[in-house]
Amino acid sequence: MIQVILVFNSHVKPRLVRFYQHFPEEIQQQIIRETFHLVLKREENICNFLEGGSLIGGSDYKLIYQHYATLYFAFCVDSSKSELGILDFIQACAEVVMGGMALETNMNEIVAQIEAQNRLEKSKGGLSAVPAWAMSAMKNINLPEMPRNINIGDLNIKVPNLSQFV
Repeated sequence: MIQVILVFNSHVKPRLVRFYQHFPEEIQQQIIRETFHLVLKREENICNFLEGGSLIGGSDYKLIYQHYATLYFAFCVDSSKSELGILDFIQACAEVVMGGMALETNMNEIVAQIEAQNRLEKSKGGLSAVPAWAMSAMKNINLPEMPRNINIGDLNIKVPNLSQFV
């Protein structure tokens, strides 16, 4: 079960705080402060799972977090929840909100758009095929022949042959 959801920015300002278990106000504030400090001091390349410890009820709880742009999403869950499932859920939440605006709230539409993007990347050979694809498109463009000499009054400019680059 999800016990706490915290969303805060890089300046440690809470944007969303939800407790699904009753705690006195001072304990809630302590949990928020401890979560901020635990998450902010961790490096980007370290695992996004932490044991709950003294945070909320002991070692049966886990803190799962993800950092997107300037927002941190942190969930405290009990051992019945999958860490990877919560990370997937956080990613879905982050994809719904971009730049402070709710882009799409229909989960089926979000999944359909992600699948369409994946199909497009696969049909084009992925991102690694883009340079070759772009170069072949450039070679097939019919451009008029470049002038070899440009004369402007007393100024005479010789244009080099650029065909070796195309």
